[in-house]
This record gives sequence, structure tokens and C-alpha cells, in this order.
Amino acid sequence: MLKSCCVYSTGVLCILVLIAGITLVLSQIFPNLVYKRIKSEVVLKNGTDAFAAWANPPPPVYMQFYMFNLTNPIEVLAGNKPAVVELGPYTYREYRPMLNVVFLENGTKVEAVNPKTYVFEASMSRGAETDLIRTVNIPAMTVMEKVKDMPFVPGLINDFMKGQGIGLFTTVTVGDLLWGYEDKLLAAAKAFDPTLDTVFGLFYKMNGTDDGDYVFYSGSQNYQDFAGVALWKGQSSLNWWSSDECNMINGTNGAFFHPLIHKNETLSMFSSDLCRSLYAVFEKELWVKNLPAYRFVPPSEVFANLSINPANAGFCVPAGNCLGSGLLNVSPCKQGAPIIMSSPHFYQADEKFVKDVIGMKPRKEYHETAIDLNPLTGIVLRAAKRLQVNVMVEKLEAFSQTGNVSTLVFPVMYLNESVVIDDASAKKLLSVVTMSNVVINIPFMVVGLGVLLGIIFMVLMCRKNTPESSPAEREPLLKP
Repeated sequence: MLKSCCVYSTGVLCILVLIAGITLVLSQIFPNLVYKRIKSEVVLKNGTDAFAAWANPPPPVYMQFYMFNLTNPIEVLAGNKPAVVELGPYTYREYRPMLNVVFLENGTKVEAVNPKTYVFEASMSRGAETDLIRTVNIPAMTVMEKVKDMPFVPGLINDFMKGQGIGLFTTVTVGDLLWGYEDKLLAAAKAFDPTLDTVFGLFYKMNGTDDGDYVFYSGSQNYQDFAGVALWKGQSSLNWWSSDECNMINGTNGAFFHPLIHKNETLSMFSSDLCRSLYAVFEKELWVKNLPAYRFVPPSEVFANLSINPANAGFCVPAGNCLGSGLLNVSPCKQGAPIIMSSPHFYQADEKFVKDVIGMKPRKEYHETAIDLNPLTGIVLRAAKRLQVNVMVEKLEAFSQTGNVSTLVFPVMYLNESVVIDDASAKKLLSVVTMSNVVINIPFMVVGLGVLLGIIFMVLMCRKNTPESSPAEREPLLKP
């Protein structure tokens, strides 16, 4: 009787455990507890890990610059293709803390400025800031484009350029090209256009400075708004186009979290360099420092021409003047300079732009913008923003300096702004992910226990129903 009681008790326990396990699986109680805890932690509030990472991101951010050195300037002026050689990287450590942090509206919003400082890292660079680069003379091309239709002015500028030995191409140091140098032509042209700055540099006034006051959502009311931009310089994030500065509300400033990532999700990505918003879609699963990650990349449609993506009509500058796929005209953002942005080596651009320049070798793994997110927490594990600066070059009849140059998009340099989660943060996140996975899988463990009890119950029932042998049957067949 005691044996039978134990057997049937095991069967009843099996049924109860299975019911409990299945109920827990269907009700999603444990996953919801984990997600609720994550959401409560993702808020800009003093004392939280999210606030500490937002205010001063622990993973080091690096900005790498690759320069294109022109090797055949005389041939280019005669109408031949330019041949360029890639130099670099010239690597800088990027510091981007949030300063002047003020909590607003009962903690639902946070005001701050986000200055960026770049410090040259010689050990991570292939070359020095004093390296000389021959490239297109961007100030000269800008001035010539600005005054080409003015009466009398083109002749005066042309004579001045001849007297000063200023041509379509120039040789400058890496440091000057990036951070700025006094330009003779800009100084002379300022008499005709007082708005011109006499100093030119691709990143002039962008080292050790901020781009204005931001107001961020703290995430306390909705975790999905965490670190999203509510206002920039007093403007709503809906009105991102600024007629005087042509800048972009940068919603990714310091945002290292985006909780509960799904493969079918479209991530918003914003770039002040491009004067426009971007988006990224899921590409694949991978691992970063033993942590699971989802990779998101901007699809080719982002920079596609109108025949492929009519929605890009709004980014033709001026209206109706649309470039081919893979290019974006940002001249209104750059004081009228004929600057064209693209992916490095014209990756995902029309093949024409690749063939117009000798030395272009687009490769997905080196030239694609990508962001790797942990799907559970949404923490950025690795990211790389890769953009190329180009100049529209063309022959101008009023200026002998342009010779017989062909109309083309000339590559100047490209950047790779990248970050990888540091080892300390990765170790801490790994423990969080492991513990969360254990908690989330508790219902399945309960179901597994129920299945195990069921197997035990079946074994016990089989043994119970097997008839025992008689004493005679247990005697040996042969006796000594």
C-alpha cells in the first residue's frame, strides 16, 4: 500500500508541476519581471547605471580619419581620371561627456550640453598630423562656385589666384585639413562676402566645443524615449532642419541603451554630418565579447536615387537637383562649399562614382555603418559610423585654374567613428544577461521537472505492474 501511494503521489505531483510550468510559460510572468526591471533601470536619474553611462560613456570612442592623396594632379587638369592613394588611419580618442546637466519637469526631461574633444593617438595611427596631403583646394572651389555668375568678380578672383599661385589642388598637413588653417583666398573673398570665414578646416570649430543646448527625455514616463532629443537650441526635434545652420537633432548623443530589441524593429539613427535622419534594419545575429548581439545597418534605400526611393526627393539640394544613389549634397550645411557626403569608397553608390576615381575599392566590412545591440538590454556593444567627404569638381570657364578637369565627385577623406564595449562593462553585462536568462527560463525548468517526474511515474508504474516470480521460479536450474 505504501509503495502504491508513493507511485500515485508521483503521478499527481507530475501533473501539478506540468500545469504550473505551462501556466508560467503562457503567462510570461518571469520574462515580464525581467523586462520591468530593465525598463525601471533605463532612466536618466542620479544613481542609476544608465545615467552614469549617458553622462560619461565608459567605452572609449575613437575617430579615425583616412585621407586620399592625389598622385596625378597635372593629368586631372587635362581631363583624366584622378588617381588617389589612401593614407591613415589618423586616430583620435574622442571624449564626449554631458555637462551642465539640469533636470526639468519633475525629472521627465534633462538639459545638457555635449562638448566633444579629440586627442591624437600616435600609437593607434599610421602617420602623424604633420603628414602632407595633396587634395582638391576646397576653399578655392567654394569661392569660384560662389562668384562664377557675378559681374567682374570672377576676373578679379582669377587674377588674385594667379598672383598667389593658388590652383585647383593644394598640399596641406593632416592637422590643418582637419582642424583649420588661415586661407589667403578666403581672406580676399571676404571683401565680397562678409559671411565667409577666413579659416578653413573640415572639422574647424568642432574640437573642444559643443553644438548647443539639448533637452533629452529621461525615460521615466516611457522607457522607449530614453535619451531621445526633445529640444535642440530651443527647437523641437520635429523641426530638425535649420535654415541658418542646417543641422540635425542628434538623437544618438550618449544614448547607449534601447531596451528589448527585436529583429523586426527599425532603429532611428541621426547624423548631424549628413543633415538628415537615417534608419537601420536588422541584418544578422552575432557575438561581441561573449555577448549576443543583433546587427543593424542602414539599407541601401537610405541613399538611393529617386527612381528607387521617391521618398528621398526632399533631400535633393537645391530642389530638383538630385545626385545619383549613394550621395548626399550637404553644401547648404557647409556655407555653400560643394561638399558631397557618401559612404567610404562610394560603398553602395552608383558604380559610375567608383569608376571615376582610380583607387576606389568599396568593401562592406570596412566601409559600412553598423551598430551591434544586445537584444535583452539594448546596450550598444559595438558601433561604427563611416562617412566620406567629397567635393564636386567641374570646369569653370571664368577660371583658368580648373583647366579641362572633368566633372566628377572627388574623394577627400573618410572617417570611422567607432566604439566597442569595454571589458569591465562587458563582464558586468554578461552577469546581468546570464542571470536574466536563468530567471526567464524558470518556467521551462519547471516544465522540464514535470516531464522528469512523468518519466519516473511511468517507470514506477511499469515496475508495479510487473508480476513477481515465485520461490520455485527463483531456484537455480542446476543444483550442486
